[in-house]
Amino acid sequence: MSDDVRLEMRRMSRRSFVWAGIAALGAYGGVRWLASRQEDLGTPWPFRRALDANEGLAMDYFGPQRLAPTFSKSAITELRLNEIIGMEEEDYDPSQWTLTVNNVYGKDEPVQLTLEDIKKLPVTTQITEMCCIEGWSIIVEWKGVRMIDFAEKYPPAPRSGEDPPDVHKKPENLVRFVSMLTPNEGYYVGLDMASALHPQTLLCYEMNGEPLSLEHGAPLRLAIPVKYGVKNLKRIGVITYTDTKPADYWAEQGYDWYAGL
Repeated sequence: MSDDVRLEMRRMSRRSFVWAGIAALGAYGGVRWLASRQEDLGTPWPFRRALDANEGLAMDYFGPQRLAPTFSKSAITELRLNEIIGMEEEDYDPSQWTLTVNNVYGKDEPVQLTLEDIKKLPVTTQITEMCCIEGWSIIVEWKGVRMIDFAEKYPPAPRSGEDPPDVHKKPENLVRFVSMLTPNEGYYVGLDMASALHPQTLLCYEMNGEPLSLEHGAPLRLAIPVKYGVKNLKRIGVITYTDTKPADYWAEQGYDWYAGL
């Protein structure tokens, strides 16, 4: 190898090293800048804007005709337990449970329901997959009441304030959100009304042919296969119809509010 070639290779190596250093410093500075931005719901605002953009895209292709896959009984997997946030009471007695429903159309006071009231509504059974945001999933047979059937019996108010609500024919005229909380309000999720009224969204009281266990949300939980597991609230104590975007436990920790699949 000639001396001229060796010299040029050294120059190229030095330039590469310098540019690599500049790139590394730029990346480090960018990360520092992003991390130092003002937070929006627990997340630096540039990241929150990215999550909002993803949410908008997911909402654009979502619709009641877009169904989550369903499975045969042979595909049911072993149950898995994750978080019990909002269900820490070791001596909780589900027989004393009641469900409070706020802002029901035509009602001046919150509606109080028992599990027997819920079971009087049309029953639906489906086998769907629940996907955890941590990367695992389980296939479960759920039994309960479709949220759209529940909302037909206990409807949210229409946004117009004039027409009576119609959850089937005029869902776009309803208030835009549903909030759900555990009885102790330690865990809470917010849902857009379209997702709440999706035909596969269930208020469940059985899993795999058995009543819900305490750790899986007895006596009533949410199963919403078009959302990640963080939205599948266990032990629902309060449902509120609202036109204001409700708080969401994991969105406040920096996760996506919409959490759609």
